[in-house]
Amino acid sequence: MLDTVTKFIRALRIPTTEELESRYLNEASSRYDLEQREREVESGRFRRKTLAFY
Repeated sequence: MLDTVTKFIRALRIPTTEELESRYLNEASSRYDLEQREREVESGRFRRKTLAFY
């Protein structure tokens, strides 16, 4: 029972920015693809933007 609840809670968890970046970089198919993806990550592709409502 506890195992089922733990799996359910893990499924609802939102991945961190670092986890998203790491997963994206690990999916690179070549060295050139990896370098392009690294540039995209460094430019802020996965940074969350905050919305300000006034």
